[in-house]
Amino acid sequence: MTRVVNVGGVLLGGGNPVRIQSMNNTKTQDIKGTLEQIARLHDAGCDITRVTVPNQEAADALKTIVKQSPIPVVADIHFDYRMAIEAAKNGASKIRINPGNIGGPEKLKQVADICKERGIPIRVGVNSGSIDRKLVEEYGGVCAENMTKSALDAVKLLEDVDFDDIVISIKSSSPKLTIETYRLMSKACDYPLHVGVTEAGTLKEGVVKSAVGIGTLLAEGIGDTIRVSLTGDPVDEVYAAKSILKALDLTTGGITFVSCPTCGRTEVPLIEIANEIESRISKFPYDLKVSVMGCAVNGPGEAKESDIGLAGGKDEFLLFEKGQIIRKLKAETAVDEFVEEVRRLGEEKSQATL
Repeated sequence: MTRVVNVGGVLLGGGNPVRIQSMNNTKTQDIKGTLEQIARLHDAGCDITRVTVPNQEAADALKTIVKQSPIPVVADIHFDYRMAIEAAKNGASKIRINPGNIGGPEKLKQVADICKERGIPIRVGVNSGSIDRKLVEEYGGVCAENMTKSALDAVKLLEDVDFDDIVISIKSSSPKLTIETYRLMSKACDYPLHVGVTEAGTLKEGVVKSAVGIGTLLAEGIGDTIRVSLTGDPVDEVYAAKSILKALDLTTGGITFVSCPTCGRTEVPLIEIANEIESRISKFPYDLKVSVMGCAVNGPGEAKESDIGLAGGKDEFLLFEKGQIIRKLKAETAVDEFVEEVRRLGEEKSQATL
């Protein structure tokens, strides 16, 4: 089991729930825009977000952002140790650096000292594109072994300046290499691991790569916090991360949506109906498994583990709960009625747990 690291009140590792992270794609100095995006990330279910701090203007903005953010804010630092120090002074909940390119041991110690003084953990960030050239030549290319060694070397730089409040990430854009590397790292140390497939791509391709890489590792018990890296709205990263966690039963709460792939028995426009229902119920807070099936003959049986479901028939639908048919719904009002039934059942279950 990994050790526990406290990121602004959110605990990573040590058997705590897997935390969802994202990164703002706003300019950090745009305080209003950054806070608006953080609010959207929080509403979607994000636990921790990260902002880039490339200059003093961004570092100054961080002070206001941290105070008004509903979730912990991590400062992303590249090369300039001064920005890491400024971010720590201005309330960052965690600092992300590569200890090997921050300016040498003395400057790294200054960063480590202020973080230690203020209880701010440091995330050691290494990816397949930042491996030392000598290591790449030694191993004949980038591989899991030299990625792991590179990360451990970076960790040792911090340990050598008496700092061990550390989270490690060692991402690759290859899901296979990511999996192999984190497997090695999980055996090499007990620091919490930040898992993700870096530069995964746009929504369609990136979600698939992330599900393969992150999902495989989580299924093996590896990973304490995750980020799905997508080219696009970071809110989509959060929804994708939640879906990965739900698929592995690593989180509760919120709707789990199931729908069948359709076949020749389908008598209704199931694709359109399923998309509409999913869109309308996706943000419901209820812990429900909801199914939309195309066949009234097999649908309720195939989805009998669902709390509530809808199955299409000829000119009508069947409403069912736990596989038991409740009543028939008219085709023209079925979607509206079903959404309200999901809401009703969710409210009932919520009240029963109070």
